[in-house]
Amino acid sequence: MGSSKGTKSKDNQNKDENEKDKKRESEKQRDERIEKVGQVTLDENVLNHKIHLITIIGEVEGHDNLSSNAKTTKYEHILPQLAAIEDSGEVDGVLILLNTMGGDVEAGLAIAEMIASLSKPTVSLVLGGSHSIGVPIAVSTDYSYIVPTGTMVIHPVRLSGMVIGVQQTFDYFKQIQNRITGFVCEHCQIPKPRLEELMMETGMLTKDVGTVLVGREAVEEGIICEVGGISDAIGKLHDMVSKKKGDTK
Repeated sequence: MGSSKGTKSKDNQNKDENEKDKKRESEKQRDERIEKVGQVTLDENVLNHKIHLITIIGEVEGHDNLSSNAKTTKYEHILPQLAAIEDSGEVDGVLILLNTMGGDVEAGLAIAEMIASLSKPTVSLVLGGSHSIGVPIAVSTDYSYIVPTGTMVIHPVRLSGMVIGVQQTFDYFKQIQNRITGFVCEHCQIPKPRLEELMMETGMLTKDVGTVLVGREAVEEGIICEVGGISDAIGKLHDMVSKKKGDTK
């Protein structure tokens, strides 16, 4: 009898050690994922909802690699992850945290279109700022928040490098501009004429054309849904997930 109890006790200890090792390995992988791509799946809460967190930070990087000293969001990391989220039976909702200066138009629009086409509930939260091509990403979710001190810079399309000064170039600029304004106006409440007016404002930025909207101003213009913080964003997302699960029953 004593030998049997001792064996069981040893088995239980080994089981506990294995569980601890698995937990440590899981936490290590989670930390590495946050460090490398700024993404993590949050632990299930009392509602048994699994929320996936994605961050859009620094400059949105397109086809060209930026300096190693610059903080960037690589679209080739974000797009596959969004596809995996859509196909996953475990992830219930997606939270997007934004603090971006903007970046590549094509990459930014690609991310925004992917987020907008997800069937899972999505919520965005603008923290420090979501400027330029960050605006379409911020409004691509089902619901959006901005912190009181968060900012959004609305300005026309700009191109770095050599520009050929012919009519076709300006037509191309206009086409890109229409793609951006069309997407933004389709996913929020601001009218297109008002958005274009904000883009072409000349009296606010000393060295550029455009408008800076701070916190509540972005809400009053109809770009962002509500002023709030992380607790508001997560709470809203859980409510949306609950309603979706209720609808499917």
